[in-house]
Amino acid sequence: MSDQPSSPPSALRSPGSSQSRFQVDPVADAPKTPPGSRSSAGEESKSRVRAVNFLNPSDAAPDAGVNGDTVRSEASLHSSSHFSDTHSSTYYLRTFGHNTVDAVPNIDFYRQTAAPLGEKLLRPSLSELHDELDKVCALLMKMLTIAKGVISEFIRCMLNIWGVMLFIRMSWIVGQAGIALSCAIVLTAIVVTSITGLSTSAIATNGFVRGGGAYYLISRSLGPEFGGSIGLIFAFANAVAVAMYVVGFAETVVELLDSIDALMTDEINDIRIVGTLTVILLLGISLAGMEWEAKAQIVLLVILVAAICNYFIGSFIPLKSKEPQGFFGYNAAIMMENMGPDFRDDETFFSVFAIFFPAATGILAGANISGDLADPQLAIPKGTLLAILITGVVYIAVAISNGSCIVRDATGDDNDTLVGSLENCTDAACTLGYDFSICKEGGCKYGLQNDFQVMSLVSGFGPLITAGIFSATLSSALASLVSAPKVFQALCKDKLYPGMHVFAKGYGKNKEPLRAYVLTFIIGLAFILIAELNIIAPIISNFFLASYALINFSVFHASLANSPGWRPSFKYYNKWVSLAGAVLCCVVMFVINWWAALFTNVIVLALYIYVSYKKPDVNWGSSTQALMYNQALTHSLHLTGVEDHIKNFRPQCLVMSGYPNSRPALLYLVHAFTKDVGLMVCGHVRTGYRRPNYKDMMNEQVRYQRWLLKTRIKAFYTPVFADDLRQGAQYLLQTTGLGRLKPNTLVFGFKNNWRDGEMKDVETYINTIHDAFDLQFGVVLLRLKEGLDISHIQDEFQTSQEKPPGMKDLLVSINIKDFDSDSSKPSSKSTSCQSSPCLDSHSDGTHSLQSIHYTKKPPMQLSPADEKLLAASQQFQKKQSKGTIDVWWLFDDGGLTLLIPYLLTNKKKWRDCKIRVFIGGKINRIDHDRRAMAALLSKFRIDFSDITVLGDINIKPKNKKMFEEMIEPYRLKEDDMEQEAAEKLKAKEPWRITDNELELYRAKSNRQIRLNELLKEYSSIANLIVITMPLARKGTVSSALYMTWLDTLTKDLPPILLVRGNHQSVLTFYS
Repeated sequence: MSDQPSSPPSALRSPGSSQSRFQVDPVADAPKTPPGSRSSAGEESKSRVRAVNFLNPSDAAPDAGVNGDTVRSEASLHSSSHFSDTHSSTYYLRTFGHNTVDAVPNIDFYRQTAAPLGEKLLRPSLSELHDELDKVCALLMKMLTIAKGVISEFIRCMLNIWGVMLFIRMSWIVGQAGIALSCAIVLTAIVVTSITGLSTSAIATNGFVRGGGAYYLISRSLGPEFGGSIGLIFAFANAVAVAMYVVGFAETVVELLDSIDALMTDEINDIRIVGTLTVILLLGISLAGMEWEAKAQIVLLVILVAAICNYFIGSFIPLKSKEPQGFFGYNAAIMMENMGPDFRDDETFFSVFAIFFPAATGILAGANISGDLADPQLAIPKGTLLAILITGVVYIAVAISNGSCIVRDATGDDNDTLVGSLENCTDAACTLGYDFSICKEGGCKYGLQNDFQVMSLVSGFGPLITAGIFSATLSSALASLVSAPKVFQALCKDKLYPGMHVFAKGYGKNKEPLRAYVLTFIIGLAFILIAELNIIAPIISNFFLASYALINFSVFHASLANSPGWRPSFKYYNKWVSLAGAVLCCVVMFVINWWAALFTNVIVLALYIYVSYKKPDVNWGSSTQALMYNQALTHSLHLTGVEDHIKNFRPQCLVMSGYPNSRPALLYLVHAFTKDVGLMVCGHVRTGYRRPNYKDMMNEQVRYQRWLLKTRIKAFYTPVFADDLRQGAQYLLQTTGLGRLKPNTLVFGFKNNWRDGEMKDVETYINTIHDAFDLQFGVVLLRLKEGLDISHIQDEFQTSQEKPPGMKDLLVSINIKDFDSDSSKPSSKSTSCQSSPCLDSHSDGTHSLQSIHYTKKPPMQLSPADEKLLAASQQFQKKQSKGTIDVWWLFDDGGLTLLIPYLLTNKKKWRDCKIRVFIGGKINRIDHDRRAMAALLSKFRIDFSDITVLGDINIKPKNKKMFEEMIEPYRLKEDDMEQEAAEKLKAKEPWRITDNELELYRAKSNRQIRLNELLKEYSSIANLIVITMPLARKGTVSSALYMTWLDTLTKDLPPILLVRGNHQSVLTFYS
């Protein structure tokens, strides 16, 4: 409640002022009336919500008293204040301490419009006081609507559960299984449906339930994979169920026609004709709208209830004429005789149960129209559980009644009476004066075992039972005809399957799925024309049972996941009971028909695999996600308690990629050896911000993570704000990861343009490498002679295109599909064009993602250098041609230099590449060193094609001129200046190379020059070179000299990886 008016208070006036002490203004429906003007009658009728504007205490006269919300003056008769109702825009007057629209007597109500002492106020009109009752009316209407929803749910479930089985199969079941086992069969079905009903109630009360019934409940609980698979077969089962019920109705009609010799053609074609006309009529009722359909359901329920009452009334009125047909009224002898089973014709308990159980598969009939219920959370639990209770009681009552007043066999002949003593009687009929012993030989047409229409015999009025059969079949068919389109519409709206969204369109104010109705009608009509459903019926029952099993499993799964979002208002459920219900449903499936159950499971599995593979872009907060989180958290915690072992080592890479799509070559190469093996984190250090915008950073994190998922790169994106690259890298090196899921290898792109920029950036770059080694990380550098970063091309593209409002940070990615996955050559799409690459956007534009691909008429021409850069950036996305990965394992770093190439060759894209190993050695021990390395690789179980021992690594390089020219700008040349000046310059520019340093490391410098010559000689055509990275002692080797070593070593070569592990073993030959 609010104690302040929405409009500012009026100013207090002195007693002599012409301004009123307070005024009443319309605040809801009508505009405010200017002071001094009079509202018309029409305006008064509209302005039913009014406010009192109180005077400002700061302007009050000295004699005016202000206390809380009470204002006293000469003209006041009672204290008044504002009171706000938060459920409406109504402002009340507080009168006598209560909130009311009814105003107290006030002089201002009696003023004339132009009164000198104040304005005329308008008292609440009589209509306004009456209108306040709208709240009560609205509450009553809401309660009535909810009650209608509960009744609608209740009626639908009862009509579906009270099916044909009640009238034409229940008596036969009692005859076969006996009263005791018949009750056991019914109770077993009730247990299954009750557990499912409890689970349905729990899911339905855990949030707002929209249309879609079982599909909606399962998909929002277990996710789109389970929901999509079960939703499709559930909708199809409901569509075929229409045909099943209509054919049942048509068969009864045809039997009646046959009894009066009025068949139109033959039985099969008559069933088709009657069934077709019936389903057209039902479709018309359904299309007329839910109100007509609900009215039809009520009429059918009345007939059905009347038929049931008719049977029970008739069971208490035994007639002598009915005794030859087996009906004697309630009798203890008959009840005891029918108490036990008498299975015939190879029937068993399970086969009889299989025949009865489809009668109990209607509990989701109401939930299937959940979108049309006013309050599904209240209607579904109460309606479903009440329907299960009442129908279960009726089924048990009918079973006991049948078994207590009807014998199993009767001849129907009035002459089969027993004459003489009844002392030797062995059956109930004998004790009642009838001899039906001839029935043991077979041929009798009456009694529980022989007459499916025995309930018509017992009833007080036989035709009413026939009407009940019609009601049961038509009501079930109508419910299925309504349920199937609703479920199918909800499924199509989620776009889980291609080409089905056309059926999601709704028409009218209730969004009726007319297209889905037509589809259901066509499916139902197709099966009606078959007119033989003995094969498909078990599959339908199994489809329903599969839905029940998944609903029960959903509750168990959600409870097991222990998600804070799982808090249903319906509390009468238990996760273990739900699990037992799911298992029981699966058992019943196989009991009813094992091959149909197997077929159902295969279909569900196939649809599940399809939806899982498609990965629909939906997020419903399913229990699968919650359980996945729980498992990930549990396993991460368990891993922290286990020490690392060499056999389980895997490279877990922190890739300094910047925006993930700005360096695609780096990203895809690292992904090649970490996919399904190790962790990959794309680190991005964002610098140059005076005031970091964390909101934008978080939005970009979500966007780029989605980009990684869309491009199927299994990695995480982690941005940080920092002053420079080194600080940001330190943040990432220290904080990235969780427990054992932490990076152990830092991956960089080589800084190709290091000589063109400021040397402080080089200092930062080299110090970042040193920091990684200090933190016991391995380091990997990738160099492509064309470069790695394509972000400048993205910037050019963005400036050349007109960006729509609100679109920021347009992303650019390489189109992976430009290359054939099974060939090293570009696909026909890319090879058909000989011109330069161009940039084009996706048709959907949903994530502002752009693709680079080849077309004949590029909208933006690229320079030759950029063309080469783009081509190079794509080279690791395609399958590598037959070639080699040359491993220059010069120094033992723990084995990381060898492990990465091995992991690469295990991937499909690199499978055709062979590993060649190059090692250093002495000229006089080349064979020995080769055999030793071969033995070591054999123990490591790493395949290789060749081992080359280089005995001439340490000889003088042929050309040192390039190296000298490279270091010349960065030399300190302290011999040419005073010592003090040299020291100041070195302190100011620590990256400079001193003469002493250059002389001290001349041999190491020569080695880098010589290795570059050898690399060009042996590995100039390799697909990839992996070489041990040279180390520089921290604080001794300047960053300029170290950078020169790396540049000299890798210059003008194929793609090359510089690798240096942390000198902890990552390979072992022990088991």
